Amino acid sequence: MNEKPRPRQARLFGHRDFRLLLTGAAAAQTGSQVTLVALPLVAVVVLDATPFEVGLLTAAETAAFLLVGLPAGAWLDRMRKLPVLIRADVVRCVAVGSIPPAAALGVLTMPQLYLVALVTGVATVFFDVAHQSFLPAVLPREQLVGGNGALETVRSSAQIAGPGLGGGLVQLLGAPVAIVADACGYLASALLLTRIRVEEARPEPEPGRSLRAEVTEGVRFVLGHPLLRAIATATAMANLFGAVLAAVQTVFWVRVLDLSPGAIGALLSASAVGGLAGALCAGRLSRWVGQARLIWLATVVTAPFAVLWPLSSGAAGVLPFGLASGVVLFGAVAYNVAQVSFRQSVCPPELLGRMNATMRFLVWGTMPIGALGGGAVADWAGPRAALWVCAAGFLVVPVPLLLSPLRGMRELPAAPAEPGAVDATDTTNGGPAADIRPTPDTPDAEHSAASPTAP
Repeated sequence: MNEKPRPRQARLFGHRDFRLLLTGAAAAQTGSQVTLVALPLVAVVVLDATPFEVGLLTAAETAAFLLVGLPAGAWLDRMRKLPVLIRADVVRCVAVGSIPPAAALGVLTMPQLYLVALVTGVATVFFDVAHQSFLPAVLPREQLVGGNGALETVRSSAQIAGPGLGGGLVQLLGAPVAIVADACGYLASALLLTRIRVEEARPEPEPGRSLRAEVTEGVRFVLGHPLLRAIATATAMANLFGAVLAAVQTVFWVRVLDLSPGAIGALLSASAVGGLAGALCAGRLSRWVGQARLIWLATVVTAPFAVLWPLSSGAAGVLPFGLASGVVLFGAVAYNVAQVSFRQSVCPPELLGRMNATMRFLVWGTMPIGALGGGAVADWAGPRAALWVCAAGFLVVPVPLLLSPLRGMRELPAAPAEPGAVDATDTTNGGPAADIRPTPDTPDAEHSAASPTAP
């Protein structure tokens, strides 16, 4: 008698190592979302930072993608990924854990916050690139969409629970003490990762190959592939203007809308419902409209809601601001699931680290620029003016996707292909099979988790 086929979701969660990876991600993401509320409040409320100083803090968090983003991929292609993930979590735990004692002793300064943000950012570069490259070693290829979907669901759930928890902790204990939750999350993630038993072979670099040559190979693969090139351009633009938002939104909430820490946490949690909905719906949407169409359609439909951010005003302004964030985040998560799963399936395994690092360099490297620009505009013309710049930028994000071969395709190529080997007229069902509804670098999505386009 034939055994009844198990549901796709049951097969996915039958992987012990994937369950550990997913649980670790939940712990780390929840802690990170607490810090998303607490860290800017430490700067704005405790240290009375200016809008530009807050922008500089946001820039420090992502500057590592410009500093070490490209070589990180080549280094990781020479390493086992799991030890890198564990070490990165430990470094992040120690870095953010230094803030509460400094605050308790009265010696906390903005330079320390910049240093913590930079160190955490460097560790995050290695963690995110290794994480995306490690998933194909844990799951078979036909379950990558489902695996990415589960990770996005966890991240979106953390975005709902974490900010509310963070706002409550800040209200009760103060912003510096609330950051302890982030350190605990990273520690829990590291401990769970140590229990994973995937056997990784140590990659052997080709004799005589320099690091520069390997980095160049990853860049050529991404820029030489018309679909990856369009995805990188659109995501880089989204993160540029998302960083403008991240740099000024806390100042706008505290000094324009006059929100309390608890209200800020509630706003972020409510907005994150859109991300969870995007995570849960992405698989069905991918099957319904096609994976290729979903990539551009998600941004076209949701990006116009960004104009509600600068239009928010008064006590009721929290409602349009939250609506805009929720809708934009819905589109961002659906977009991320489709494009990250495609990247993992189309890239040869030996290039995964360099491909992911190149993408992260291109799409996250714009964030320090956006954060500094947003802080400068807010200092000069006020945070509302910076939000108008952000909204205008989001309106043009879909343009590179609409000008690419994606617009004429329904599904994406399923098999690894040479750069440029994409048939723009292909409308067959050739994309990766969708599993349960299918981010960080994570989170880990390609869009920044600090912005509603959170890849």
